[in-house]
Amino acid sequence: MQNLVQKDLKHNFIISMFDGGFFGFAVGMASYTTIIPLFVATMTNSATLIGLIPAIHNMGWQLPQLFMAKRVSKMERIKPVVLMLTINERAPILALALIGLLLPTIGSSIGLILTFAALIWQGLGSGITANAWQIMITKIIPGDLRATFFGGQSAAANLLGGLGAIIAGVLLKQIAPPWDFASCFFIASALYAISWFFFKQTREPLKKAEYDPALSKPLGHEIFNILKTDKTFRSFLISRFVSQFGMMAFAFYTVFAVKHLGMSTITAGIMTSILMITQVVANPVLGRIADKWSRKWVLVLGSAVSALSAVLALLIKNPDLFVLVFILMGIGGTAFWTIGLTISLEFGPELQRPTYVGMANTLIAPSAILAPLLGGFLADAFGYPVTFIVSAIFGIISMLTLTLLVNDPHREKSLAKEKV
Repeated sequence: MQNLVQKDLKHNFIISMFDGGFFGFAVGMASYTTIIPLFVATMTNSATLIGLIPAIHNMGWQLPQLFMAKRVSKMERIKPVVLMLTINERAPILALALIGLLLPTIGSSIGLILTFAALIWQGLGSGITANAWQIMITKIIPGDLRATFFGGQSAAANLLGGLGAIIAGVLLKQIAPPWDFASCFFIASALYAISWFFFKQTREPLKKAEYDPALSKPLGHEIFNILKTDKTFRSFLISRFVSQFGMMAFAFYTVFAVKHLGMSTITAGIMTSILMITQVVANPVLGRIADKWSRKWVLVLGSAVSALSAVLALLIKNPDLFVLVFILMGIGGTAFWTIGLTISLEFGPELQRPTYVGMANTLIAPSAILAPLLGGFLADAFGYPVTFIVSAIFGIISMLTLTLLVNDPHREKSLAKEKV
């Protein structure tokens, strides 16, 4: 199997870059942080409903993963299942395009209901696909290249995602309703189809099904046993949960800089561009460092940088210097997502890996909702500085948890191979 992986490595690596790039392009055209909230804002003034959009997406991606673990662990071929399941995270954007076109006929109330139904469909669709997709990556990309792979793919997605966001902005300005948002969603759907075509070209080696007594046990029993016996993984989960709170200040940096430091909206737009550029650069750089050095210590760096960004947000009074906060935010967020995704694939024996991957996502899902809610409550009740201070404290706690209680599973496996 390893010979087949090496034989097709270059092909799979390149194909995956195109897959990720066009996927990111589509996300930029139908962004959950800009374009879709603007679309929903044409139907309602409710800030609560608009704020739910990214939360639905994040929760949808994380929650279902654990419940797919048993099924994924028994698969000899994963690619056909991913091809089928991923339609559920791409087709809803086409549904949004149709809703946009029909909006003058169906009205805002029905349009809003259908829109959120499509968003829930898309979120859950991404979640039921995610576990299988991650496990397939472990089959086609060797462990010592995975962080580089995820970093490169994320960089491609961010780069084309930025282009997509620019194109979407132009379309919304130049095209009259109802074709304005509908055009963005139709183009995004086409880009998702191109991404799907590239993914279809992936060459997955056949893996014979093996028996593991742990797989015959109920999922709840398996989860409890892993949490009880695998102390390093348990500590890793705690650090991931706390990290979400360590990054909760991220959502408030732009608003704080505009309202309290007098940053212009044009400058805020430039800061967003710098953030995206930082992510494009940080993804491959941190990925390569993680592969060559240590995934754990890059995560520690990410937690430290996230905490530092919150501290600087408190100290900086010149809006032009606030660019440092956005750069650190880009590095911290990249470490959490890209390197965190990579290290999650290293825990546990191979046959139990789908369960480990599911736990690493599903069990921290509540923090994806609680963190921004806590941040918003603290900002409303006590002011943004309190949100930043609490966020920095959580970032430090996450950093210390990783440093003191988590061993790098990839390094341990490498040392074990050297001894053999």
